[in-house]
Amino acid sequence: QVQLVESGGGLVQAGGSLRLSCAASERTFGSYAMGWFRQAPGKEREFVSRISRSGGSTYYADSVKGRFTISRDNAKKSVYLQMNSLKPEDTAVYFCAADRTVTVHTNPVAYDYWGQGTQVTVSS
Repeated sequence: QVQLVESGGGLVQAGGSLRLSCAASERTFGSYAMGWFRQAPGKEREFVSRISRSGGSTYYADSVKGRFTISRDNAKKSVYLQMNSLKPEDTAVYFCAADRTVTVHTNPVAYDYWGQGTQVTVSS
């Protein structure tokens, strides 16, 4: 039932910034915790960040903590990922995902719905 569409990816130089957006079709968007994951070619899908249903709690992978910020606007049915101080190792397809539970999940199998992904490429 939940359709998610990511946008905002692109090519950026190391040290630059991008802001990713994820728009949801679900009227009950506020009932889902939201996560961001990323996947590079040939690699496992990796947890990046998570935000609770109300937006009051956020979680980050150690690799992005201090550089990335997750936020949401339930009225707009959207979640965002502000990415600063980007590094070449951040290059990946970034996915947003929705989780119906309140458990803090970093495993992608725990998420119920996924977007199609948006490419982020960071050059040296």
